Amino acid sequence: MARKPASSQDFETTLAKLENIVAHLENGDLPLEEALKEFEQGVQLAKLGQERLQQAEQRIQILLQKTEDAPLNDYKGNDYEGNA
Repeated sequence: MARKPASSQDFETTLAKLENIVAHLENGDLPLEEALKEFEQGVQLAKLGQERLQQAEQRIQILLQKTEDAPLNDYKGNDYEGNA
């Protein structure tokens, strides 16, 4: 029943699968071997989710750093005073 997580799945899919595994394990009616397989897959999914979060954080930091280095210029568009 337990499958290896695909490394290409998105964070939301990973989280949903992990939540499903947690629900199965909390239910407590799985045989020991199946519970161990589910737990193993849950650990893999948790690691994958953590990697996805770290990647997102790095991307955000890079974007913020680029934004901080960029000079802000005054807006040179049409002056709008609310008159029609």
